[in-house]
Amino acid sequence: MRSYFAAERPRDADMVTQPRSWRKACHDGIWRWYSLVAWRGNRSERSSTHNVINLLTIIGVGFVLGIRHATDPDHVIAVTTIVSRQQSIRHAGVIGVLWGLGHTITIVLVGTGIIAFNLAIPPRIGLAMELAVGLMLIVLGVLNLTGITRRITERFTPEHSAGVVHSHVHQHGGGQHVHTHAHDPDAHLGLEENPQGPVQQLLQRLGLYQLLRPLAVGIVHGLAGSAAVALLVLTTIRDPRWAIVYLLVFGLGTIAGMMVITMLIGVPFAYTGQRFTRFNQGLGVASGLISVAFGLFITFHIGFVDGLFTSHPTWTPH
Repeated sequence: MRSYFAAERPRDADMVTQPRSWRKACHDGIWRWYSLVAWRGNRSERSSTHNVINLLTIIGVGFVLGIRHATDPDHVIAVTTIVSRQQSIRHAGVIGVLWGLGHTITIVLVGTGIIAFNLAIPPRIGLAMELAVGLMLIVLGVLNLTGITRRITERFTPEHSAGVVHSHVHQHGGGQHVHTHAHDPDAHLGLEENPQGPVQQLLQRLGLYQLLRPLAVGIVHGLAGSAAVALLVLTTIRDPRWAIVYLLVFGLGTIAGMMVITMLIGVPFAYTGQRFTRFNQGLGVASGLISVAFGLFITFHIGFVDGLFTSHPTWTPH
């Protein structure tokens, strides 16, 4: 099979094409221009140059589109609900990275199946995957509004359990140790200064629940968008290997973009957490209400407009 990006000498007949979308037209125009420039080179030089250009194009475009993908409204609303109880910008960034990691895992797994094995997703299953995002936004908003999120966080965060007030890290003998303080005298039982690595410190400060929640939310979001991303890649990159590389780079861009977004979102919550308590609580309530409202909108649109709950579902991956 001829490579999609092969730079052969252009023929006049090749320049006459049928009307296409602007994205496809721009893509073909770039590669036809490159064919005119590279035709005089020998075959090995053209092949080497093609590989370099392919790699740079995939890395650049994939990374930028991944960052843009992180700014989708449902993504921003979901992470806003999650970081609304955070008072640390750094921890908000960690939550963004975990969300992006979960999103990337699903995008790569499902996208690779579609690209490599030509999998076809029925409309009803595709709509059900997107419906999961709406239901998840509703659940996140309700948990936030009812205070269940705060109680679960305190229950599964070591710093807040068993009467613990706070903990801090010491440097002793070239190693790091954590020292935990508590109001309850009995809470000191079993609390020792143990060596702490980066992962242990993160678990100590955020808690397992705070780490698993954004990862799970990212997986659900990735499940909803994986088919659209994979199908879009197949329309522009014919080589499955390059297409899978694109998915990986796209995922890295999503991780980077979501990390920046969550840190920016975390700024007002961290600033008002200690100084303006009521205003901070108002921000949390607003994020919960927006999450519930947007989740209801998505659920209604997918269930009745797109027809998931009817006998004739219509699904267009986007």
